[in-house]
Amino acid sequence: MSNEISERVELLIIGSGPAGYTAAIYAARAGLKPVLYQGIQPGGQLTITTEVENYPGYPDGIQGPEMMVHFENQAKRMGADIRYGLATKVDFSKQPYKVEIDEEYLIESNAIIICTGASAKWLGIESEQRLNGFGVSACAVCDGFFFKGKEVAIVGAGDTAAEEALYLSKLCTTVHMIVRKGEMRASKVMQERVLNTPNIKVYWNSVTDEILGENKVNGVRIHDTKNDTKMEVPISGFFVAIGHNPNSGIFKEYIDMDETGYIKTIPGTSKTSLEGVFAAGDVQDKNYRQAVTAAGSGCMAALDAERYLATLGH
Repeated sequence: MSNEISERVELLIIGSGPAGYTAAIYAARAGLKPVLYQGIQPGGQLTITTEVENYPGYPDGIQGPEMMVHFENQAKRMGADIRYGLATKVDFSKQPYKVEIDEEYLIESNAIIICTGASAKWLGIESEQRLNGFGVSACAVCDGFFFKGKEVAIVGAGDTAAEEALYLSKLCTTVHMIVRKGEMRASKVMQERVLNTPNIKVYWNSVTDEILGENKVNGVRIHDTKNDTKMEVPISGFFVAIGHNPNSGIFKEYIDMDETGYIKTIPGTSKTSLEGVFAAGDVQDKNYRQAVTAAGSGCMAALDAERYLATLGH
């Protein structure tokens, strides 16, 4: 990391989903002159979501990318300095903390809010990428409603997959659940619920060969690896529930995380194990992962940062 400081700011926000933009709105209104770097995906995961119908205040629903433009514009109107750039390295060994942007620009601050989010794990097949947003989704709670009364498939074997399959079973006629092994990783109680739900059909020892459809999903080809047979099932929606990776790698050396890389925060706050460093949104939340909860935690982080800076006499 270069020793040359390019800039010193009062509050630095890293990431630009609902958590980052909300933190920027609150911090700017409090006169903290926040600088926000948008990261590799300005707007976060909502920019790859189509219709958002469950965020309060949008009675007719809104497209995910458009909603994030609203968030960004509101933060700018409040006076937040929003910039394009990716945090590539940090040095949190002492204050003021140093953050390298795009491997060349060094910025330092006594208070940092981390809102880098989490990225859904994907299967990595071409049809999944091509049909993402056109029937392929990584969030049943966000998008399940659009498939009410239709048949869908879900891939995954953990608690999240089981929960999402059960959620979908209340909306959809049939849920085809594709499980790679001959057993699930989900807790016993979740497995029992899935297996006792009549409209969830589990395909054991199976993988997704291909998602079928040109401009929208209309089927899935399932490969039974035990018997080496393939079958096509007509569906309208395909859900991937094989987990998320929190985008927290560059902070690992300095902040307490759980075994999967989610940043630990002190319950009821956005405070991390490091004084003056706060975390909000999906990078610290593996339970809810909703836009509205991310925004709420962004608000908490801005208020926590404001109180912290006040103790430093800022």
